[in-house]
Amino acid sequence: MARLNLLEETRYEKLPVSVYSDAKAGSVAVADRIARLIKAKQARGEKAVLGLATGVTPIAVYSELVRQHKEEGLSFKNVITFNLDEYYPMKPTAAQSYVTFMYDNLFGHIDIDKSNVHIPDGILDTEAVVAFCLEYERKIEELGGLDLQILGIGRTGHIGFNEPGSAPNSGTRLVTLDDLTRSDAARDFGGKSNVPTKAITMGIGTIFKAREIILMAWSAKKAPIIKKAVEGEISGEVPATYLQLSDNVEFVLDVDAASELTRFDTPWLVKDCVWDNQLKKKAVIWLANEINKPVLKLTEEDYNTHGMAQLAVEQGPVYNINIDIFNQIQHTITGWPGGKPDADDSQRPERALPAKKRSIIFSPHPDDDVISMGGTFIRLVDQGHDVHVAYQTSGNTAVWDDDVLRYMEFAIDFTKSIGEDTTHLQKSYEDMRAFFPTKQPNEIDTQEIRNVKGFIRKTEAISGARYAGLQDDHIHFMALPFYETGKTKKNSVGEEDVQLTIDLLQKIKPHQIFAAGDFADPNGTHLVCFKIILAALERLKGKEAWVDDCWLWMYRGAWHEFETYEIEMAVPLSPQEVIRKRNAIFKHQSQKDRPVFPGDDAREFWVRAEDRTRDTAQRYDRLGLAEYEAMEAFKRYMF
Repeated sequence: MARLNLLEETRYEKLPVSVYSDAKAGSVAVADRIARLIKAKQARGEKAVLGLATGVTPIAVYSELVRQHKEEGLSFKNVITFNLDEYYPMKPTAAQSYVTFMYDNLFGHIDIDKSNVHIPDGILDTEAVVAFCLEYERKIEELGGLDLQILGIGRTGHIGFNEPGSAPNSGTRLVTLDDLTRSDAARDFGGKSNVPTKAITMGIGTIFKAREIILMAWSAKKAPIIKKAVEGEISGEVPATYLQLSDNVEFVLDVDAASELTRFDTPWLVKDCVWDNQLKKKAVIWLANEINKPVLKLTEEDYNTHGMAQLAVEQGPVYNINIDIFNQIQHTITGWPGGKPDADDSQRPERALPAKKRSIIFSPHPDDDVISMGGTFIRLVDQGHDVHVAYQTSGNTAVWDDDVLRYMEFAIDFTKSIGEDTTHLQKSYEDMRAFFPTKQPNEIDTQEIRNVKGFIRKTEAISGARYAGLQDDHIHFMALPFYETGKTKKNSVGEEDVQLTIDLLQKIKPHQIFAAGDFADPNGTHLVCFKIILAALERLKGKEAWVDDCWLWMYRGAWHEFETYEIEMAVPLSPQEVIRKRNAIFKHQSQKDRPVFPGDDAREFWVRAEDRTRDTAQRYDRLGLAEYEAMEAFKRYMF
């Protein structure tokens, strides 16, 4: 019976899917399968032929295999590997090379025979590429094919570098990279312009010949493309959909990557549900949007014909359900993000007391505060709360090199104008001008250059915070050590990162904390910064009385908004407040027009912010709520 229920739940899915609690659990499961294969082959005196992938997705798999080698004696002496792809052209010694990646993450830590390692050659002459690709295929076939191929998936749906338009029977070849693929790789190369336009990749036909194929995906960023790959129609526009034709494939996902699959996103369409309040709210909002009706106009027929008959029968009549959900959404709206003094707060998202709250806004980068919640920031100050802002990192990697020269030229001219000696400044300036033309992609800047980039962003942040109404002693620059590496790949979080956060929290003793909950940030900094805040609060919990009365609100920024059913506080902005927020964002001039790391969205940050908050307001309007110019949304995090 359980199997029948599972089949019903997964009827939209066109290939096998396994879902794990998190990326680590999924990675360990995949590593265990690889280890079992290697051991089984060893027992029979055979070679294990593995197809390997690169990128963030398989790193934890490789880490677990290294652990098993070092701690459990797993040997790789009988293993032969073929990597999926390599950028072209690409020196094998380059930091971005997949040769470097594989030796850093796997081959350099295990006992594999290096002659058994095969990675596409990124330094071939162009005329030699075709012959190399044919030989790559021949070697795989000579060994009897791949026993197991592991894959990640790009947001274009590419597997390997088989971009949209790839043929299902394609072989190893030279390909041109999709623009989105190059945008996603921009940070690794110090900017999109440095990303190679081509790559050598195994073909879909080559991948298909593997006896087992495992595609892994972690995080909500991958959820939309996973839904297309698993539930969509087979199409060359999404190459991963070709895997639906294989009898030997399995998708291994964490809960976030699986979140848009029908059985998780709209489970009422495939099974009876346990209707807790959150699921009921999600379903009613979904129904209203699906048929383009305000919540209060939904009928019993609407419920019955859209998979929600169970909810109507168990908790109806439906009008009562509609009223309940409408009121819940309405009660999220407040013009008083710090709580409304002398008012009944039983139906408000924030407490009325204390009337004047100590609030701290943690901003991972120096502009996240005003981009993400600039209107709420300004309103908290206007309403008399004791507001602090803490910039967790310098953001110094996101400044153009020519801005450094411009500021140095200003410093030299100003120093001359007041009659001071400019010898040292001039020398530093000349060193910088000599360094930049020879700078390699993602090469670490000199300390002086990093300082100038940090100063640029610091002064912009001060200007934005002052515009929002803060005094200088309420503006804090944390310069968390994990970030201050000069590299795009940051260090792991250390004790000092947490302790600096604890020290600041103890100093302010906030009633409210606002923190970036936009974990789809492509740079990864938001999630790291949020975890540091949580670690600090966990240490303080039970030791500091103020922590028990402190609420943590998550905001989102330039990348994605909370789903409507997730929003617990929605702060409406008037047209004038939208303009004030825009002006605060404009203080960050180094991030205007074309920032160094824009992600895959060509819009400027202020445009993204306004479009996002306008869309949030329109979503509320479509549900039958009051119409506002814009809304900033927040979700409370229980710690």
